[in-house]
Amino acid sequence: MANKTLLFIFSLLIIGFVSCRRGNISPAVINLVLTPVEQQKAAADNGFTIKLFKNLESANTGNVNQFVSPLSVSFAFGMTSNGSNGETLAAINSAMSFNGYTQGQVNSYYNKLITELPELDPGTTLKIANSIWYSQVFSVLPQFLQTNTNFYKAEVKGLDFNSPASLNTINNWVDMQTDGNIPAILNQISPGDSMILVNAIYFKSGWKEKFDPAKTGPLPFYLDNGSQVQANFMDGTVDYNRYNNSEVSVFELPYFNNKYSMVIVMPSSGTTVQQLVLGLDSAKWQTWIAALNPANSELKLPKFTFSYNILLNSALSSLGMGIAFTDKADFSGITTNGPLHITRVTQKAYVDADEAGTTAAAATTVEFGDGAAAQLPPTIINRPFMFVIRQVSSGLILFAGTVNNPLLTGN
Repeated sequence: MANKTLLFIFSLLIIGFVSCRRGNISPAVINLVLTPVEQQKAAADNGFTIKLFKNLESANTGNVNQFVSPLSVSFAFGMTSNGSNGETLAAINSAMSFNGYTQGQVNSYYNKLITELPELDPGTTLKIANSIWYSQVFSVLPQFLQTNTNFYKAEVKGLDFNSPASLNTINNWVDMQTDGNIPAILNQISPGDSMILVNAIYFKSGWKEKFDPAKTGPLPFYLDNGSQVQANFMDGTVDYNRYNNSEVSVFELPYFNNKYSMVIVMPSSGTTVQQLVLGLDSAKWQTWIAALNPANSELKLPKFTFSYNILLNSALSSLGMGIAFTDKADFSGITTNGPLHITRVTQKAYVDADEAGTTAAAATTVEFGDGAAAQLPPTIINRPFMFVIRQVSSGLILFAGTVNNPLLTGN
């Protein structure tokens, strides 16, 4: 009798396991719980997002579409800061908004994000990956590598930087981590390179309420220079959040389980999206988010797909990190064999928003060298706009961008 009972229980477990694998039982949705200090750090990360994005937009003289992941930069410099000391560490902390937090708090915070963000929503794929690649002839302090392995789950490997295979190895790693959306992050490994630190983020999620592809059709999109283009607009009557004032219209479209969302900010007529971004600060952003209210109406949003490449040396230097790019840099926590400084910080990003949802990816390299409301009328987002992808409960921004022209596909 006991054997039959055990067999019956075992059979139920097998059936339950197979049912979960077949999707008959949805995996549990968990919540991201941040301590008060971690919530402050998330707000500081958003502050860095805004100041970096303002810096990049101020240089956007060609009105191209921009898309970056400041959070990817933060992960990369969280790792980098573990090898910096003195004025260099102070400059990184100031530029990255790490001031006021111990190194241990910074590491633990990013470890929590790496561990828990990908697990929040079974309907969303989020991958955060880090790696450190160093020349086989370059001596790296074991503690630096161990700290970044423990807290940032970094993959660490020594390579022959003189071999073309090493470039392929790094690019293939990024390609895999971003599901092929960023097939290559490096064009070359420079002769003076000693170490390359990489962060990659990949996001894919469906809208909570998908748009019907049959309703997608051409409509005019009005550019800031006064001209217009014909773009394909998605169309649907959906639940979303919105806020309007004399300056902006703000729309929040939730993804699958309300764990992530896209926030779109369209300036009022007569104001360019560049003016909007340059006038933005953390307090204003928080005011907009806090004022969002439920709405249900017909919403028309242009489809957009584009990639964006940016060298961040100038932007990070202007934010106070200039010393890290000079011979005065102190990265004695990485190596004791001579001077080391950052030669290049680059990011490549990709975004695709269609009727089903959004795919977004970004990869950042740090290269080192020795040297419910009432029914509303239809809303058409038909002028240049800013948008972010954020984690809802913490407010943490993962990606930020501007769409000046939905027909543009890259820079």
